[in-house]
Amino acid sequence: MSQAAPVSAAATYRRLLGYSARHWPIAVLAVLGMAADAGATATFAWLIQPMLDDLFVHRDAATIFWMPIVIVLLFVLRGVATWLTDYGTARIGRSVVHSLREQVFAQYLRMPAGFFDREPSGQLIARVTYTAEQVAQASTDAVKVVVLDSLTVIFMLGVMLWYGPALTLALFVMAPLIAGLVWVVGRRYRRISHSIQRSVGSVTGIVEEVVGGQREVKVYGGRDYEEQRFAQINEQNRRLNLKVASTNALSTSLVQIIAASALAAVVFFATRPGMLQSMSAGAFMALITAMLSMLPSFKRLTTVQAMMQRGVAAAQDLFGLIDATPESDSGTAQMARSRGEIVLQDVSLQYPGAVGPALQHIDLRCPAGKVTALVGRSGSGKTTLASLIPRFYEPDTGCILLDGRPLPEWRLDSLRSQIALVSQHVVLFNDSIARNIAYGALGGASEAQIAAAAEAANAMEFIRRLPQGMDSMAGEGGALLSGGQRQRIAIARAILKNAPILILDEATSALDTESERLIQDALARLMRERTTIVIAHRLSTIEHADQIVVLDHGRIVETGRHEDLLARDGHYAALHRMQFHDAQA
Repeated sequence: MSQAAPVSAAATYRRLLGYSARHWPIAVLAVLGMAADAGATATFAWLIQPMLDDLFVHRDAATIFWMPIVIVLLFVLRGVATWLTDYGTARIGRSVVHSLREQVFAQYLRMPAGFFDREPSGQLIARVTYTAEQVAQASTDAVKVVVLDSLTVIFMLGVMLWYGPALTLALFVMAPLIAGLVWVVGRRYRRISHSIQRSVGSVTGIVEEVVGGQREVKVYGGRDYEEQRFAQINEQNRRLNLKVASTNALSTSLVQIIAASALAAVVFFATRPGMLQSMSAGAFMALITAMLSMLPSFKRLTTVQAMMQRGVAAAQDLFGLIDATPESDSGTAQMARSRGEIVLQDVSLQYPGAVGPALQHIDLRCPAGKVTALVGRSGSGKTTLASLIPRFYEPDTGCILLDGRPLPEWRLDSLRSQIALVSQHVVLFNDSIARNIAYGALGGASEAQIAAAAEAANAMEFIRRLPQGMDSMAGEGGALLSGGQRQRIAIARAILKNAPILILDEATSALDTESERLIQDALARLMRERTTIVIAHRLSTIEHADQIVVLDHGRIVETGRHEDLLARDGHYAALHRMQFHDAQA
């Protein structure tokens, strides 16, 4: 399931500005603040002529009295305008980040499992952190620069035309030069921005991998390798950002050279005999002040391209995800409680990019209330088959029925409410043990119900010894608990859910004998009167299953009970002899 194809930069930016437009009352105040700020700055430049001519040349009493008051009022107005501008843009920017992060996170929760198989985890995290910030800069900070500095340039041009129209019109020769510079710089930024987005995701991904696998890195001597890998990605990110910085610096220098040439031209023409007779010293200084005040605005207008192009590249990434097709949920049927009869009819599945199919022409019936065990070598398709039942993946061909109806006809939330899952890799959240048991839709369970589920899972044996009991924290990923303890918390969660269908994905592998005994006892309670699908590594744990399904290279090669399969002396018997030999050895 792929993301939507990126659209043009202009269309992306229009859509991005739509997020800012939702806060139009604040945006109007911010724009008014920008206009007042630019107007106050231009007014001060305009006042240079009466300050010099009327104060120091003509000694006009009225000007001497009013000028200090006007200057104070002008800068008070500019202070208020600056506050309105900065606060308004910051508030809109934070609101845009808030909205985009919520949309991206919500979309993550709706994407199919295959999306997370393909997408690097660092890129997933970078979208919510770095990428959203880049978008906010483009939608607010860049707009602020464009509006405020454009108004400043326009007002300053007005001042220049007021005092020296002939000189000002002569300066328009530099406009095409600056426009050409902006176009060239923009093209370069567009090439660099997408590469920066990818490199930030790579940096985040490596850090997450090393932090998560720090024990393996230490034991297997991976420190030098990881340092080299990180240095390579970090160096790439450094070079890309230096390209942006060098482009900014070059464009700024060129603007200054162009502006200095224009200033020299103004001085040259202003000192011609005809001009000296018609222009006072105050008018000349006002014109020069207005021109010098325009230079910072011109510089920012050329370098704002970097911010905008980064924002567009970031927005295309975010909008591509937001527009991506989520999990299919077109079903309308709902069920109070399923009987639990599952039937797979000629089901095949091949993962995108895989060499061969994961499942081939699977026909299987899992009777309601019975235990179906899936066994086979690693990579035979056991986990894939079990993952089709909660619709983590969709089969390429064939049909899966629950209680006689195809799975797509059931509402997705209704279907998954009928299923409990206990896997080998237990997922616990950095929250209390009680909240990990009563997770999600189980959050309304009472303390007594949670305690009863923990008791049935043999988890109270260690929970009572914890300093805060049920309120003790599990740690990130359950890091504060042992493997057996995490497994019992997962079983307690499944017991509390009390779903009619139970999927056990190698739930007792890699455990010590005592933990396995406690967990097997808890699982025996959990499996009663439920349709149970057990993915088993140890064949000794599924000898009493109602049916055992043997998979090999994505195909069902044998089906039957333990004794019958041993008597048949086929694949199952071979696996059994192998494990028995290993156990004896």
